[in-house]
Amino acid sequence: MSDPLPVWFAVQAELLGHDEEVDSQSRSCFDCYDDTTLFGMFHLTRDCLAFVADLVRYRMKKFLLTPLSLDAMIMLTLNFYARGCYFPALKNRFDLKTNCDDIVITVSDVLAGLSDQFITLPLTRRARIDMAHIVEEFCGIPDVLALLIPAHFKITEGPFELHVNSLGYASVVCQIICDLDGNILSVEQCCAGGTHEQDLWSTSFRGREIEEELYGRYWVVGGEGYDLSKRVLTPVPDPINEAQAKFNAAHAKLREVARATLRSLKWRFRCLNQLGFEQHKLTNVVKACCVLHNIAMKFSVPLPQGHEIFDDHQPRNPCSELPGICPDAVKARQDIIDTKFSGRFS
Repeated sequence: MSDPLPVWFAVQAELLGHDEEVDSQSRSCFDCYDDTTLFGMFHLTRDCLAFVADLVRYRMKKFLLTPLSLDAMIMLTLNFYARGCYFPALKNRFDLKTNCDDIVITVSDVLAGLSDQFITLPLTRRARIDMAHIVEEFCGIPDVLALLIPAHFKITEGPFELHVNSLGYASVVCQIICDLDGNILSVEQCCAGGTHEQDLWSTSFRGREIEEELYGRYWVVGGEGYDLSKRVLTPVPDPINEAQAKFNAAHAKLREVARATLRSLKWRFRCLNQLGFEQHKLTNVVKACCVLHNIAMKFSVPLPQGHEIFDDHQPRNPCSELPGICPDAVKARQDIIDTKFSGRFS
């Protein structure tokens, strides 16, 4: 997500193609609302909504046979994402007689299908170098590519006994990777809420890629629930000196950015605070919201009021058994501490 803005939008223009039927200014389904009402209903701005609507229309119109208009499906789904419920006025406007959950699932499948274009780790060497430099300027830790966080989403349906997390409620959990600006770089499938954080990482596609250094010899920063490894940088348990304490403080700054990113995602898209679909359908709803989160970031869409006081307590599901110590990883972390936080080389 570190590509320059004009390049990013040029890529999306290619995605839209050159279909003469796609013309957001002449056929926007949002024209009957003023800007304030739009933001209250969808937590997105007019330009952002028009962009998203064009993307969805282009993909759905050639493959979907439905008596319901695409505009109705798009508006109902985006309103559900923002509010976590179905706005009666919209249902009445479109005289909806069908199952609204089915509509949301259909549109979510389309938006989730865009994740390869809108949710990406930095692919070029220059982008990775720049990202690591920004992180080091921010906290002093070198060679950090991204931030790793488990994201729990409360559910209201399913076999709850398999999904209860450490805070005692039923959830699904996704592994999210983000950057220092709050862009989401990776999101992987929903697992039962009691899944250990290290298990998320060790079984994930992105985890294998990063551990195999597909993106270079860079760290991702993870919390205490993850094992220190060749490419996952965790805090020092029970620091014994000032340098280790300083490193832990810098590490905590990065983890707070990851938590803030997750809070922003869940505050803009309130449906993520209480999902009611079956688990196998939830991944695409979460991915769709992550796609929209990144698009909103590119359009500089503000968060709805109240985000400053929104507190999202995330469960911690560390492994119950102590992990095996990786001597090379311990040495690599200590080398960072000695070089950057001990004052020896300043």
